[in-house]
Amino acid sequence: MGALEKIIEKHCSRPKRAAVLMFYRRVAVMRRGTCASTLNLECRSSSCALGASIMLTLLHGCGRSLLSARTHQNFRKSYYSAQMAKRVAVVLAGCGVYDGSEIHEASAVLVHLSRGGATVQMFAPNIEQMHVVNHLKGEPAEEKRNVLVESARLARGNIQDLSKLSVKDHDAVIFPGGFGAAKNLCTWAMQGKDCSVNGEVKAALQAFHGEGKPIGLCCISPVLAAKVFPGCEVTVGIEKDERYPDTSDTAAAINQLGCKHVSKSVTESHVDGKNKLVTTCAFMCNAPIHEIFDGIGSMVQGILKLA
Repeated sequence: MGALEKIIEKHCSRPKRAAVLMFYRRVAVMRRGTCASTLNLECRSSSCALGASIMLTLLHGCGRSLLSARTHQNFRKSYYSAQMAKRVAVVLAGCGVYDGSEIHEASAVLVHLSRGGATVQMFAPNIEQMHVVNHLKGEPAEEKRNVLVESARLARGNIQDLSKLSVKDHDAVIFPGGFGAAKNLCTWAMQGKDCSVNGEVKAALQAFHGEGKPIGLCCISPVLAAKVFPGCEVTVGIEKDERYPDTSDTAAAINQLGCKHVSKSVTESHVDGKNKLVTTCAFMCNAPIHEIFDGIGSMVQGILKLA
């Protein structure tokens, strides 16, 4: 079933569907010179969108009350949303703040992407975690876990190996925070500015950057950009503010790497237009969860505008 047929099925009652489809085909035939490809109802090009617009206009302009005014409006909205939906990759680092992706941050990213009409595919490296932390006791546990397997908990099973991430299939990429970003995606938690970045993570960052596609990072994950893109601008919060206990040291290390740290509050994000990086501090701030969500919302909005 084509994209247009699905929208017709959603917004038109069963008795009207066949008539709407038939009329659309007639309009497409009349405009074969500019929109012949719409006959197969699969095309997602701008010319196909033009054909849909023409069809809807004629349906009303010619006095054919096949669609109500509200259905007409919903039809247009659904069709153009389908044409313009951004495809965003989200890279996870496990499941849990102390040894994986921060769950609330990852959820906030997904909520705001959904609200923005984006389509999402999640990825994670198929590697062993640096270590496992008992989150009840806040101490290491004597066991081993896999980053991809643990990330699947957050993704409800719908996740792929990071090695399969292709920049051509996505318009942007986002890295939520959590200690996993500093332990599994790189070794910042142990080595600070002298850390190394996982090869697949580095390749993904460089691929999106090379294609001029935006990259979103929150909490501690902006250090990935600081390691991979010398001279970039990021934020991990406000320096010398007790609400941001780890920001000053992290910002100093970022600056030592030749990058620029920009102080931003938890509800804000910073856009590095040159490098198409959008960052927000998230849980680098001791803030109520709604403020974390607001800041991540600002980051996601920035990403979708650049995509």
